Amino acid sequence: MSAAADRDAGKASASASAPLVLASASPRRLDLLRQIGVEPDRVDPADIDETPHPGELPRRLAVRLAEAKAQAAAARNAGAFVIGSDTVVAVGRRILPKAETEAEARDCLSLLSGRAHRVLTGVAVASPEGRCVVRLSETRLHFKRLTRDEVEAYVAGGEWRGKAGGYGVQGRAGAFVISLQGSYSAVVGLPLYETATLLEGLGWRRP
Repeated sequence: MSAAADRDAGKASASASAPLVLASASPRRLDLLRQIGVEPDRVDPADIDETPHPGELPRRLAVRLAEAKAQAAAARNAGAFVIGSDTVVAVGRRILPKAETEAEARDCLSLLSGRAHRVLTGVAVASPEGRCVVRLSETRLHFKRLTRDEVEAYVAGGEWRGKAGGYGVQGRAGAFVISLQGSYSAVVGLPLYETATLLEGLGWRRP
């Protein structure tokens, strides 16, 4: 084997053994990774401004924020693989907020009641060599028509807090879903197929 080939093999081996960082404080994303046997070495949430740019479309927002989170955490974790992700709920071109108040949660549920919407989840993986690759998962859901009592009961339960679109499909809101076309894990918070494919493609290997 040539000296150049030896160096390349050494780099590949070093990359494969590099630590894995999840740039999110979401317990749901951590649980999803563990579901496929991936255990991050560190959790280092990326605190970035998630405000949409003027005129920014939902797909672009999900991709931009996922990449920004991965890059922000990668800057603090040199030599690591870093996973960043963001989920956007949209009705047409309208981006729904990550509900922080009961009023926001009610507004989201009232808008989603009886209609279809999209959940767009971007996932980005930064490699130890400085590459950053992004993928987007798009899932279409259709909610039943919600009664006022159903909305109030869900809001009272508090599951909506901090969630895009004011609901979590893995909780009580699962009973609202008539149909789901796409990736269930992406709606929960992380598209597992895309994440596993990116990690493998960039050279990460399970310990």
